[in-house]
Amino acid sequence: MGSPRTKVEVKGAEARHYDLLMDLIMLGRYQHFMEMAIAAMNIQPGDAVLDLGSGTGRNLCMMEKYAGPEGRLVGLDIGQEMMAQARTRCGQMPHVELMFQRIEEPLPFTEEFDQAFISFVLHGFEDEDKERIIANVQKALKPGGVFWILDYNEFDLSHKPFFVKFAFTKVECPLAAEFVALDIRKVLGRHGFGDFQQKLFAWKYVRLLGARKVSAGPGAGSFGS
Repeated sequence: MGSPRTKVEVKGAEARHYDLLMDLIMLGRYQHFMEMAIAAMNIQPGDAVLDLGSGTGRNLCMMEKYAGPEGRLVGLDIGQEMMAQARTRCGQMPHVELMFQRIEEPLPFTEEFDQAFISFVLHGFEDEDKERIIANVQKALKPGGVFWILDYNEFDLSHKPFFVKFAFTKVECPLAAEFVALDIRKVLGRHGFGDFQQKLFAWKYVRLLGARKVSAGPGAGSFGS
């Protein structure tokens, strides 16, 4: 399953050494970067958090520090090698659950989570699957729950330096270049999210976007910046 244009499913050596590769790509600052992003989520003790595309479980471990033993953390992934690493890393935490589950297919959750998180995964799906993922999260979140999307920011790729254009057209999956042109707030608004906030990283090329589940329609205003 999945589009031939996507690279979200990590396999083989890349999967087995994923954390090391990310550290190398970010010159040893990947851990610190993710710690800053997860701290910005303001996870509270006892929160239930859904991590879509949870990979090796490193992010779940960071979230666990905030949610604590009273919290509930559920990670979804489809990579067998990534899941094996997550089980090793999180296996001793009884409040952490790992599920082999495609995130664009219906999920077995209804208003169960305070927060949901997806990190550098959403851009790798075709638009119709992005809509399905967002609808799944809307259903899984409690009223007032927040969906956090850590991914590329919106920008005009044609006006960026050559090395940025090269990264998005030759290195990343083809869907990444489309994602940076997408008004994701508008898409989220159609699914009952609003009250947006954002935090920018990496010279504004990366964004942590928070969207609250509201009662009806796109929200106005912001709950932080």
